[in-house]
Amino acid sequence: MATHFKCVVDAVANGDDFAAAMKGLTDQLGFQYFALTHHVDLARASGGAIHLHNYPTQWADYYHRHALGVTDPVHRASHVARVGFPWSHMAAMIPLSGRDRRILALGREHGIGDGFTVPAVHVPGEARGSCSFANEAGRPIPHDMLPLAEVAGLFAFEGARRLWSIGSLGQTPPRPMLTDRQRDCVLWVARGKSDWEISLILKVGEETVARHIKQACERYGVNKRTYLVILTLFDGTLTFNTDLRGYFSPPILPFSGIAA
Repeated sequence: MATHFKCVVDAVANGDDFAAAMKGLTDQLGFQYFALTHHVDLARASGGAIHLHNYPTQWADYYHRHALGVTDPVHRASHVARVGFPWSHMAAMIPLSGRDRRILALGREHGIGDGFTVPAVHVPGEARGSCSFANEAGRPIPHDMLPLAEVAGLFAFEGARRLWSIGSLGQTPPRPMLTDRQRDCVLWVARGKSDWEISLILKVGEETVARHIKQACERYGVNKRTYLVILTLFDGTLTFNTDLRGYFSPPILPFSGIAA
């Protein structure tokens, strides 16, 4: 089922077909409702924010009016999960406030009972998201189908990313691209090196280093090196684990000319 669904998702070219595919999958898994969404305030989000569901209209309207996409306890629980989870497990995952419990109770009143949420693989620079499947209050979730729901939920969110980012449902501005030399300079800035130190490491002039960093800032539309480093970490140009971890070292000292 999951493999077939992936083939269907890869083939769809518009939101209506995608919604139909999600409804068919949801039925096969033994659920009534689905929701694919970024965890954002949809009223303020850009057109690239993913939001597709077949929840009851009254609940969806209430959800939007109160901007629950950011504070929804299901969404918050997904931020600390690596795999899919039944909503009945949320109390063991995050502290549930009185407001959280009221939101869940109100959802049940509007026809949304228990469910299963699959956290989307987080992409640096993108809002977190998830794929949820749910049933009305009093109808148990199909526990034997949850492994399939886990895989299908991941395929579904990746398919939605494709449509929302490069398809007809929204255009994402192209990410800045650095030259190899610009990236090298920004990398060493991120590792705490000065222009002079970077010039020694890369064996280029200090002015050349400053120029590369200035041009990198211009490509990202910022005027501070700190912001530049943050943005390159968010968009994957640099990574914490590969590029930064273990590389913070003492500054390079000038050569004194005195032999040890």
